[in-house]
Amino acid sequence: MKNSKCCILNQTPRRRTRIIQCIYVVGFMDLFGVSLIIPLLSHHVKALGASPTVAGLVGSTYGILQLFSSTIVGSWSDVVGRRYSMLMCLLLSALGYGLLGMSTSIALFLLARIPVGLFKHSQSISRALLSDLVSEVERPLVMGHFNVASSMGFILGPVVGGYLTEHDRGFYTASFTCAAIFLLNAGLVWLLPWSDALTPRTDANSNSSASNASCHDNDNHFTSTHQNCSQGNSDNQTTAPAAAVTGSVAPEKNQRSWSWDLDWGEVSLLPSAWRQLSSVGSKISNVASSDMWDLFLVRLLMAMAIMLYYSNFSLAMEERFMLKPNATGYLISYSSTLGALAGFLVGPITKLYVNKMSALLLHSSVLTCFLILLYAVAPSVWHVLLSSTFIAISITIGRTCITDLILQKGGAHASGTLIGAGQSVTAVGRVLAPLLSGLAQEFSPCGPPILGVGLSLAGIVLLLVRVPKWDERGKRKEAEL
Repeated sequence: MKNSKCCILNQTPRRRTRIIQCIYVVGFMDLFGVSLIIPLLSHHVKALGASPTVAGLVGSTYGILQLFSSTIVGSWSDVVGRRYSMLMCLLLSALGYGLLGMSTSIALFLLARIPVGLFKHSQSISRALLSDLVSEVERPLVMGHFNVASSMGFILGPVVGGYLTEHDRGFYTASFTCAAIFLLNAGLVWLLPWSDALTPRTDANSNSSASNASCHDNDNHFTSTHQNCSQGNSDNQTTAPAAAVTGSVAPEKNQRSWSWDLDWGEVSLLPSAWRQLSSVGSKISNVASSDMWDLFLVRLLMAMAIMLYYSNFSLAMEERFMLKPNATGYLISYSSTLGALAGFLVGPITKLYVNKMSALLLHSSVLTCFLILLYAVAPSVWHVLLSSTFIAISITIGRTCITDLILQKGGAHASGTLIGAGQSVTAVGRVLAPLLSGLAQEFSPCGPPILGVGLSLAGIVLLLVRVPKWDERGKRKEAEL
C-alpha cells in the first residue's frame, strides 16, 4: 500500500511540471500581446486629435487604475481561486483590447483602457499560482524562469507590432490581435489540468520514516520527487494554497484534508459577493497592519531608482555622447535581452547563497546602485555598455528576491494579496518617477540617475538596518518549529 501511495506522489511532480510550463506559456503570450500595443498607444492618441496634455492624462489612466486595483484583484484571487480570477482577468482584458481596436475617438479610447487598467493582473495571479504550486526552496527558480518567458514575449512583441503597423489600419489590427491572444490565453487556462495542480499532504503527526525511505527508493532518478515526499511527510503546511487554486474560501486551520474536485462547476459554490468582499478587505487589512513596511519601502525605493535610470536614457545618450536613436535602441534591446536571460541565473545564485534571500537582495541592491552611479559618471559609451550589461542582471535578481521575501514573510495563504500589494507599490513609483525625473533634468541630463543613486542608497541603508532583524526573526521561527 505504501508503494502505491509513493507511486502517486512520484507521478505528481511531472504533472505539476506540465502545469508550470503551461503557466510559462501564459506569461509569454500575455506580455507578447501587451507589447504589440504599448509602443503604438501614444501615436494613436495623437492621431485621434488629442493635445499633449490630454494624451498624458489619458495615458495615466491605466497606471492610476492599476495602483488601486492591483492589491484588490490579488486579494480577490486568494478568496475565489486562481482559476476563476485568472479567467475573469484574461477575458475582461481581451474585452478592453477589443474595444481599443474599435476606438475612433478619445472617449472610446479612454473607455477601452478602463477594463484593462482594472483587470490586467494576469501576471500577478500567475506568480501567485506558481507560489502555490512549488515549495519555498523551488520558488526563486520557478519565478526566474517565468520572468524569462514573460520578458521574451515583451521583447518580441514590439517587432511584430511594428510590422503590423506598416499596413493600413495597423493599430486596429494589432489591437484585435492582442485581444485574440488574451482569448487564447483564457482557453489555455480553462484547459489546464487543475485536478493535478495540488496534491494532499499528510499531517505531520502521521510521519513515517519507512514511508520516506520507500518513496526515495522507488524513484531515485526523479530528484524533485523525494523532496516533495519528504516535505509532504514532515511539513505541517496550511491548506490555504489549495483553497486559492481551487477557488474555495480557505478552510479552517485544523482541517487536514483538501478538496480535489476542481471542475468548473465548483464556481457555483463560491461565497456570496458580500462574503468575498469582506474576505478581500480582511486580507488587505492584515497585510496593511503587518510588519512588512520595510520590504515594501525597499521595493519602492529600488523601483524608483531603476525607473529614474531608464527615464531619460535615450535623450541622455544623445546629449552626452551624440549617440543616434537607432544605436540607443540597440543598446536598450541588448540590455533587455540580458535581463530576460538573467532569469536562468536566479536558481543557481540562490543555491550559492543557500537560499538566504535577504543577503542576496542586499548584494544585488548594492550592485545596482554602483552600476547606476557608473552610468551617471560614465566618460564614454563603453562604460555605459558595461553598466547596461550587469545592471540588467542585478535588477532581475533583485526583483525576484524582493518578491520571494514578501511571500516568505507574508505567508502562502495570501500570496495573491502580497503580490498585488507589491504591484501597487511599484505603481506608486511609476507615478512619482516621471515627476522626479523631470525636475532632475532641469539641472543636468545626469540628474535622474544621480537621484536614483540617492534613492537606492536609502534602500541599502534600510536593508542594512533591517536584514539582521529579519535573520534573527527567521532563526527564532526555525527554533520554534
